[in-house]
Amino acid sequence: MAPKVLVSRRRLLGIGAVGAGSLLLGGCDDSVSENPKLLDFIDKAAAFTYRAQRLILPRGALAPEYSEMDVAAVFRPNGSTSPSDPAYRALARGNFADWRLKVDGLVERPMQLSLADLRALPARTQITRHDCVEGWSCIGKWTGTPLSEVLNRAGVKPQAKFVLFHCADKFSQAGVPDAFDPNQSDTVDGGGVNYYESIDFVDAYHPQTLLAYGLNGQALPVTYGAPLRLRLGRQLGYKQAKYVMRIELVDSFRRFGAGRGGYWEDQGYEWYAGI
Repeated sequence: MAPKVLVSRRRLLGIGAVGAGSLLLGGCDDSVSENPKLLDFIDKAAAFTYRAQRLILPRGALAPEYSEMDVAAVFRPNGSTSPSDPAYRALARGNFADWRLKVDGLVERPMQLSLADLRALPARTQITRHDCVEGWSCIGKWTGTPLSEVLNRAGVKPQAKFVLFHCADKFSQAGVPDAFDPNQSDTVDGGGVNYYESIDFVDAYHPQTLLAYGLNGQALPVTYGAPLRLRLGRQLGYKQAKYVMRIELVDSFRRFGAGRGGYWEDQGYEWYAGI
């Protein structure tokens, strides 16, 4: 009798990239054993999808933008909503006055930027739709500085291939986000793995790729990723890293997590996640 093959729903997303889109993807909390041969097949399928989308879509193709009338009355949050990390909690209590975005790795000029520094850079406001892998979507009005503005000031070294985002929120190995419990001391970290994500330079320099610090005309709330989150116009929600603390330019993913380019990718989601 052939061994039973169990595949996480995140891995099924990779299959969906090559024609199994009719599969119904439910919740995102399954944690089960996986088949190495099937994983290799899915990785190759995801790579094919990425190359195909790069060939078909113009690099500057824009995601749809909407009117003020389309903005959701309540924007639905995704992922973590209140990180338990003590250092992050201290920054939040101070309204992020002491927060600094670290920009390093394969750059000519490593930097640390405050919120005031970021707000002093050229800004863009766009009304775009957030599409979650769980099947829901929501339209919000985002304000921030284009990532390209920061990269141009830091100077990208020729060997850099990817932009990696290190975040303050943590997830368990089972995919459960941590959350601050006001009934317990916030001097103890809840454990887990720090969220991280990555994109290539085509998406990094896309005009709709923002380091967003505002939502619907207000400062970005903690629930939605304060003080800074990534907003991509053409990718699924799990690529939109929240609570960004550091941007690192790298030549590969080998040193990070399972080497697949992101927290959910390490669990089986496809890396590109284009829509």
